[in-house]
Amino acid sequence: MKKYDILSVGELLIDFISEDYIEDFSKASSFKQFQGGSPANMCLNMHLLGNNTKLVCSVGSDAMGKFLYQKVANYGMNCDDVAVVPNMPSTLIMVTRSRTTPDFEAYRMADCQISMEQLAEAKNSRIFHTTCFALSKKPAQTNIMNAAKIAAENGVQLSIDANYAQKIWNDRVEAQAVVKTYCSYGAIVKVSDVDWCRLYPNKPFEKTKVAEHFLSLGAKEVCVTLGEDGSYVNDGTEAHSIGIVPIKVVDTTGAGDAFWSGYLTAWLDGKSLKEKALAGRKMASIKLHHLGPLETKMDKSVLYES
Repeated sequence: MKKYDILSVGELLIDFISEDYIEDFSKASSFKQFQGGSPANMCLNMHLLGNNTKLVCSVGSDAMGKFLYQKVANYGMNCDDVAVVPNMPSTLIMVTRSRTTPDFEAYRMADCQISMEQLAEAKNSRIFHTTCFALSKKPAQTNIMNAAKIAAENGVQLSIDANYAQKIWNDRVEAQAVVKTYCSYGAIVKVSDVDWCRLYPNKPFEKTKVAEHFLSLGAKEVCVTLGEDGSYVNDGTEAHSIGIVPIKVVDTTGAGDAFWSGYLTAWLDGKSLKEKALAGRKMASIKLHHLGPLETKMDKSVLYES
């Protein structure tokens, strides 16, 4: 028995999303402010689905940090390990509103100040989740990797969103090495086609080969998200290709986090590999209809409706 369903570790930040659909920032006229950050959004989605979640992150001692802390606290999420870093501003990201893959520019400060003290509950959750963004800077990188090892040794299932981007993590060789070590602890991996091409630019993209690569590193399950082509899941014994359900897209920002929250909720519920992928698709579809983070609690049974 574990104290939490999931410990989600990484960035809680401000997303400034363009009001209009634009190709690049030179065409932006106005932006809207949202609470963002992949681990925070994923944790919120899982909280809204009724899971017992805990968010581990750091924000700055500024007005944006107060906004972020209050925002997640108002949802009723466990914020005991949301740290406020003195004399440092919060991290913010400018994002283009998009129907495909959004562009972004990051201005990073407090998000990487995650301590081992904040990670004391790593071994007391069923899932320990993080991202390449969170692992891209020290001291967070060192402490998250140490906590992940402790968690794995105590029977916790690791999860990672391999959302690599060179503008976030310039040392690609280091990123590959860190991801390799994390996978060796038996992680579940989510990676998009775009992420793969950024992380391994010299390796051709082919979904089955992508899955085989991470499985060979020690991953237990791999989910490759393919945008308009759906997703592909493989656990080494079975594999499934999952198509998309055509919908009107309002905004793609956070769709991957929504997908993974559905997938991991189904994992917690003991669903099959295919059912987990279908639950992810359902949650992503809900998010694609919505601008900004989801905010309304929902019965997780919606994930399993045909």
